Amino acid sequence: MTIYKKLHKMQSIVNGLKTDKSGGAFKYVTGSKVLKHIKPLMKEQGILLKQEVLSIENTRQDYVVGVNKDTPQGRPKSEILSKVMMKFTWIDSETGEKDENLFGANGQNGWDKGVGSALTYGERYFLLKYFHIATDEDDIDNPSISNEDFKDAIENGSLEELYALFTDYELTEKQKTQAKAKGEKLKENKL
Repeated sequence: MTIYKKLHKMQSIVNGLKTDKSGGAFKYVTGSKVLKHIKPLMKEQGILLKQEVLSIENTRQDYVVGVNKDTPQGRPKSEILSKVMMKFTWIDSETGEKDENLFGANGQNGWDKGVGSALTYGERYFLLKYFHIATDEDDIDNPSISNEDFKDAIENGSLEELYALFTDYELTEKQKTQAKAKGEKLKENKL
């Protein structure tokens, strides 16, 4: 199987992730949630993800916070805006085949955390965007699986893919029984 077929297989398993954290007025999917879904698929397919920093540009940002009637002048605050250019390379551990991708990210934080924020943000959003993982639906973590996709998973799926059926979809009782039976057959064949 080529690296692109393996990446396609990974992409077809994770349809979407529901936001699990909020910061200020924004809701988002955390990096740990993204990795929880992607890393087992990487392991199953024998795919590695190499992350390289190509450039970092740091700019001091000075601004005022806490302006109100009691403190009309506010108080000064300084942070570092870090602009990071990265290269993410998918590597097939079996063949050595590669897929290189450039990606940029920004992070603004205290003096020593701007780069870390940009790297974390960059990794999370690279994975979300590379695999076209939706994050904007109310109940996206547990969609119903189509009959065609379920049939394909039962006929061609690995143990990990069968496990993903239970964690990523709301299965009917009949589907649960079929998936468990197929999983038992796969376990027997591996022994």
